Amino acid sequence: MVVDDQAVVRAGFAAIVDAEPDLQVVAEAADGARAVQLAADLAPDVVLMDIRMPGMDGLTATRLLTTAPGTTAPPRVLVLTTFDQDAYVHDALRAGASGFLLKDALPEELLAGIRIVASGEAMLAPTVTRRLIDAFAGTAPAPEPELLESLTPREREVLSLVAAGHTNAEIAEALGVTTGTVKSHVNAVLGKLGLRDRVQATILAYDLGLARPRTR
Repeated sequence: MVVDDQAVVRAGFAAIVDAEPDLQVVAEAADGARAVQLAADLAPDVVLMDIRMPGMDGLTATRLLTTAPGTTAPPRVLVLTTFDQDAYVHDALRAGASGFLLKDALPEELLAGIRIVASGEAMLAPTVTRRLIDAFAGTAPAPEPELLESLTPREREVLSLVAAGHTNAEIAEALGVTTGTVKSHVNAVLGKLGLRDRVQATILAYDLGLARPRTR
């Protein structure tokens, strides 16, 4: 589902998606309230969500979509924005979004992002997401450090590497283990800390002090 208050933007994204044999646009919405209504009826796998819209904004809609009571498989929300220094994007990640892209991303980047979040992974646009996390990590109340007590030393190490933006393959090479072992550690971290994906893990790692904003 494509959600944006600009009809031309919605049409452009829909055309790109519908041209792919494995993807289909099931609905379009011009505001957050309509998106929540349509999602309840159509259960889309992925929602491309604008942030600033009249009426219900994308942040509120994202929170409602990802926390709807009785929903066993909420849609994965991929936030789209025209700017890369917006606190609302960070708030959207906390609200349950699975990542975000700039609206001027190349078509292949947009399609890759959709497929990534549809598969259950998080879409972290490296150059943009890192700056946002650097800028806004720690702005929310810090979690209790006791959360880390449930993690083994290796799991803490893996969490730190995830927060630094490394892939499973890169983490496996750094630690001298297999990618399967890394995936098991990541799943254990997410399960123990009650996290949905690597985006939430990255934010939590910053809030817990396992990762720190880079010095400018």
